[in-house]
Amino acid sequence: MFSAEWLALREPADRAARSEALTRALADAMPGDGPLRVLDLASGTGANARYLSGRLRRDQDWLLTDRDAVLLSAVPDQLTAADGRTCHITTRRVDLSTLDDDLFGNRQLVTASALLDLVSEVWIRRAAQHCRLSRATVLFVLTYNGRIECDPADAEDTMLRDLVNRHQLTDKGFGPALGPSAPAAAERVFAEAGYAVRRAASDWKLTPDMGELQRQLIEGWASAARALDRGRHQAIDGWLSRRLSLINRRASRIIVGHDDLLAIPRD
Repeated sequence: MFSAEWLALREPADRAARSEALTRALADAMPGDGPLRVLDLASGTGANARYLSGRLRRDQDWLLTDRDAVLLSAVPDQLTAADGRTCHITTRRVDLSTLDDDLFGNRQLVTASALLDLVSEVWIRRAAQHCRLSRATVLFVLTYNGRIECDPADAEDTMLRDLVNRHQLTDKGFGPALGPSAPAAAERVFAEAGYAVRRAASDWKLTPDMGELQRQLIEGWASAARALDRGRHQAIDGWLSRRLSLINRRASRIIVGHDDLLAIPRD
């Protein structure tokens, strides 16, 4: 679904956006005996493990999963955690459209990054059931929430945002996608499953020096908008041209709204 080049380009923005408060709360909530057993869903090249492994303050045993074997092939066998502790990494090619009991068994932490807005509520309910049966703590980060703010503003920004948000609702291989409603849906579903849930903002704040990320992002938005509304191609192309000009002049800033979610079993 995503290229290794795109994942590498976005990783610094992801790291800067993530909620440090929820990460600290997660580290404090984890039991202290033996290696921490972690399941990472839709892992790509392992950015989520790279971020968390140095912050969990103990030995770790990660299972990284993705449908793309090429992406998983870039993941190392080990990472170094805080204080030089070892993080052992296992990868597994998995079709995550159907969730297997075997994935979740004996895992104390289940994580994912930039995933929930691509899946359906039915999928989240299945995931929550699996996590609850394993009594796993859950951290889902960088879920898109529908907020896009461009500076300087353009008269067509609202049109593009609305078309992008409609496109987010199309099926991405996991059933009808939740898109911008995913953070609220996940909070509700995990609360109903017996979790204490916290949400925190994790917005991308893209500065003028992040021109290539901005360029690829808005080109993707324009492509999605054209796919939904063929009658507005001229307006979409005009918006894209003006935005690219701002990026090339290092005069563009973009905020993309995301939420992080931490869910801890109540008992």
